[in-house]
Amino acid sequence: MRILLLGSGAREHAIGWKLAQSPLIDELISCPGNPGLATVGSTDPGVDPMDPDAVVALAQWEHIDLVVIGPEGPLAAGVADALTDAGIPVFGPSRAAARLESSKAFAKATMEAAGVPTAGYAVFTDRTAAVGHLRSIEGPFVVKADGLASGKGVLVTEDLDEAIGWVDECLGGRFGEAGSSVIIEDHLAGTEVSIFFICGGGSAIPLEPARDYKRLLDGDGGPNTGGMGAYSPVADLDDDLVSWTQSRVVEPIIAALEAEGIGYTGFLYVGLMLTSEGPRVLEFNCRLGDPETQALMPRMQTDLVEILHAAAHGSVADAEVSWSPLHAVNVVLAAPGYPDDPEKGLAIIGLEHVSEATVFHAGTAVVDGRLVTSGGRVLSVVGLGETLADARADAYAAANLIQFKGKQFRTDIATP
Repeated sequence: MRILLLGSGAREHAIGWKLAQSPLIDELISCPGNPGLATVGSTDPGVDPMDPDAVVALAQWEHIDLVVIGPEGPLAAGVADALTDAGIPVFGPSRAAARLESSKAFAKATMEAAGVPTAGYAVFTDRTAAVGHLRSIEGPFVVKADGLASGKGVLVTEDLDEAIGWVDECLGGRFGEAGSSVIIEDHLAGTEVSIFFICGGGSAIPLEPARDYKRLLDGDGGPNTGGMGAYSPVADLDDDLVSWTQSRVVEPIIAALEAEGIGYTGFLYVGLMLTSEGPRVLEFNCRLGDPETQALMPRMQTDLVEILHAAAHGSVADAEVSWSPLHAVNVVLAAPGYPDDPEKGLAIIGLEHVSEATVFHAGTAVVDGRLVTSGGRVLSVVGLGETLADARADAYAAANLIQFKGKQFRTDIATP
């Protein structure tokens, strides 16, 4: 089987690394790919994965049997729709279905229609109305850009002036069209967890939960980022949380979409807040999470090609996913200046010394034969162990072997 994987981050490297292990695969092509993906298949950096026509042309030229879409951008751009129209099997939701992620207002309205537990909310395009609403409620304040903002469009703060400033930044163009409207939600207190599903043909099967760390600094300080680390499995969850999420969240959402004539094929990420009143949905992503994927793929024992192919061709109702009992801890190494203005072109050394962990590439490039930084989150370093402490020790030992100027990473990933 010839598979085309769209994306260039550590999530895509982890997915590609897992796909390449399948005996069903003949060739893996990643577009645009990264230096890590180049070690498990070929890459084509010359095609824009956001261009539906270009992706279709590449898939046809390469006689691709299945396209797997990693990041959210191509989904929102309608790449899956174009591939489907061309008769090319694709694992990734349509543009209409991907609005669960690309529009928080749409996701909230869909949850409301489906009876899915979530925080109360209001949507605003007018600054005066948004500020008036903020002044009428008590903090903490939760303000979100409606559209895609690379995980950086959410502010949670006790400070009213800061919340008003965030409204101004969103409506003022900081996130482009993604911030043309803002969502102000009721604050939910509790602990977060990420639960993932593979969906196809009206069915969904769960993957293992994971927990990520969104803020830049230890102790959940500093700005929001795309994610600075993750671990799996998560020990402090109720035994029935995954089945509850499937029956109370995922199945009603799929049914609500289908009632509107929208099918759903692809990964579905459910971000939950575990509150004193029960679980509440914080958000949906229409793809696997990053950095959670990097902790999940090394634990997955099922052939990923087989299950994604089944989903793209009909249904996953009869599929099962098995998992290693090992623990995985992912520590993200970020460039100096991340998340606002990451420094690029910094030499990365020490990867050759890593033997007790798996390293997934994100913001890296090869320039004049040297591996250098090319983005904010540079590498994901994943340790595996019989215990969480063992996995954590391996991840941090490897993280300390890898060096580049100004390297940033949290030291409290997976701490008790």
